[in-house]
Amino acid sequence: MRIDIITVLPELIEGSLSHSIVKRAQDKGLAEIHIHHLRDYSTNKQNRVDDYAFGGGAGMVMQIEPIDLVISKLKAEREYDEIIYTSPDGEKFDQKMANNLSLKKNLIILCGHYKGVDYRIREHLITKEISIGDFVLTGGELPAAMITDAVVRVIPGAIGDEQSALSDSFQDNLLAPPVYTRPAEYKGWKVPDILLSGHERKIREWELDQAIERTKRLRPDILE
Repeated sequence: MRIDIITVLPELIEGSLSHSIVKRAQDKGLAEIHIHHLRDYSTNKQNRVDDYAFGGGAGMVMQIEPIDLVISKLKAEREYDEIIYTSPDGEKFDQKMANNLSLKKNLIILCGHYKGVDYRIREHLITKEISIGDFVLTGGELPAAMITDAVVRVIPGAIGDEQSALSDSFQDNLLAPPVYTRPAEYKGWKVPDILLSGHERKIREWELDQAIERTKRLRPDILE
């Protein structure tokens, strides 16, 4: 899989995608992540990529030309399954979407910034808009990094124990059950006896019961 991220602040993304599972996936050749500095595609001397909004109003708007230039360059080199724009009013990102995107071959993620992008970009260049929640951030860099992390970690082989990813919260519309490790007792706080029993079937049944109970209590909205 290849993911191309277009941004005016590459330093906000580079660090978060250079460690842990995402880095290992890149080292294994399972994922390629390329970050493109939008200012490199500016056509003015000041390397500006924003301008005032037509009609007035506060805030600057990202210009159409540099964004079109970088997307056109990338599309001339390969076909893309989706060209994604991170936006508060996009489709809500969830685990199901992460799973579906992980099956794609090539993705572009455009990070919004300032007051947003010239709307013609969304009308003519973007194929999918994604939101990570009902709130506004300074820019789309953090959402792009989060989307990339969530997508890459479920690529087969990215995690050493693939069952670990399959048991994550939301994979089956349930929250994950509680997990414990050594010591079995600490300050009088004990690990549930069932987890120490060695009875595989009963442990799996307990985990399912716990997942259902936690989901009903904490996130009833995701239960089908």
